[in-house]
Amino acid sequence: MCETIQIRDAKGHIGQKVRLRGWLRNKRSGKNLHFLIVRDGSGELQCVAAGGSLPADTMGLCERMGIETSLEVCGELSADGRAPGGVELQVSQIGVLQLVTDYPITKKEHGTEFLMENRHLWLRSSKQIAIMRVRDEVEKAWADFFYDRGFVRVDTPIFTPNAVEGTTTLFDVDYHGDKAYLSQTGQLYNEATAAALGRVYCFGPTFRAEKSKTRRHLLEFWMLEMEAAFFDHEDNMRFQEELILDTVRAVLENCEAELETLERGTEKLKAIEAPFPRMHYRDAVKLINDKMPGRGEEFEYGSDFGAPEETFLGEQFESPVFITNFPAHTKAFYMKRDPDDPETVLASDLLGPEGYGELIGGSQREDDLEVILERVKEFKLPEEAFQWYFDLRRYGSVPHSGFGMGLERTLTWLCGVPHIRETIAFPRMLHHMYP
Repeated sequence: MCETIQIRDAKGHIGQKVRLRGWLRNKRSGKNLHFLIVRDGSGELQCVAAGGSLPADTMGLCERMGIETSLEVCGELSADGRAPGGVELQVSQIGVLQLVTDYPITKKEHGTEFLMENRHLWLRSSKQIAIMRVRDEVEKAWADFFYDRGFVRVDTPIFTPNAVEGTTTLFDVDYHGDKAYLSQTGQLYNEATAAALGRVYCFGPTFRAEKSKTRRHLLEFWMLEMEAAFFDHEDNMRFQEELILDTVRAVLENCEAELETLERGTEKLKAIEAPFPRMHYRDAVKLINDKMPGRGEEFEYGSDFGAPEETFLGEQFESPVFITNFPAHTKAFYMKRDPDDPETVLASDLLGPEGYGELIGGSQREDDLEVILERVKEFKLPEEAFQWYFDLRRYGSVPHSGFGMGLERTLTWLCGVPHIRETIAFPRMLHHMYP
C-alpha cells in the first residue's frame, strides 16, 4: 500500500513506496526510458519510468502523455544527487486522470498578450509559481510583524461614500440609488479604529481608475495600511524601516529556492540596512535637474514625481530612500504641515532601490480640527461627507501617523520582475479584464 505524500515531504520518505498526485511539468525520453518531472503545487520531483520494470501499456501511456497531464504515480523514493532536489521516484504504477496532448503554452517563446490572455494557465509555469509563493511569504511576514508588535487588524469598507483625495481616479458605483466609490484606501477608517484600539492595520484590495499603462500600475491591487496613535513622523519612518528589513529577511530566509528560480540575485537585498537615506523634496528636485540623464526641460518644483524621476532617485542609493517634505499643495488634505517648514507636510514616499519606484507613502496626520476644516475647504471636498471624520478631532484627538504599502510593487522589487502584472494572480489593467 502506497502512502500518499506531497512532493515537499519526499526527502523524509526515502526508501519508502509512496503515491504522488499532480501534473506533468516536463518529460525527457530515451530508449525504453522516460524521465517524468511531476509537480503537485508543493514542489517538483523526477519520476523514472523504465521499460524493464513496467508493462508495455504503461510505457505507451508515458509516451503519449503531454505537458500538464494530470496523473497519479506510485513508486519507491531514492536519493540521487543528479535529480532535481536530490530525490527521485522509481515508478511502479501510473494512473492518468486526464491525458493532455495539446497544452497551449509550450517551450517556445510566447508574446505577452498571449500569456495574459492565458493567465489562468500561465500561472502554472515555474516562475509564476515562485512569485505566488513569495507573495504568500510576504503576506505571512506582514501579519506576524504586526501581531508581534501589538497591532490589531481591522478590515475597512470597500464601498465608501466619499473620496479621500478627490474622485477623478475612482470607480463609482450605484449604491441603491446613491453614488458610492470603490475604496482607494482604508486610511480614514484606520484613523477611527486607531482611536479605539491604539495601533491598527488593514490589508485588502484597493481600486484606482487611473488611465495608466505603465509597468507599475494596476487598477486593482492589495494595500497594507497602518495607523498608530501617538506616532509622530519620525516614529512612522522608523517603523517603515523595521517593516522593510523584516520583510526582506523573511523572503531571504524562506524563499531561497523561489528567488533562484526567478534568477533574482540576493546580494543587493542582503546589503540593505537601516537607517535609510532621507532626502528633502527640494533636494530631490535639484538632483533631478542637475544629474538626471536625458532630461530636456527642467523639472518644476511642486510637480509629482513620475516613473522616470522615481527610477532615477531610487538608483542613487543601495537601500530604499525616503523623500520627505513635499509641498503642502501637492499632497492630501489630511497631512500635517511641518512646523519648521510650513509650506511642506510631514510626509514621505519610500522609493525602492534599483529603480523600482514608490513602495510606501506615509505621513503624520493633521490632528487639529480647525486646520483640517480649512484643508477640506481648500481642497473643495464636500464637508458633509466628512462629519464623522471631523468627530475624530472633536473627541480625544491625539498625534497619529500611518502609511500605505503596495503589495504588488513590493513584490516587483523583491522578485526582480520587470512588470507589476506578474505579481498578482489575475491582474486588472487598463483595457484588460480577462480572465
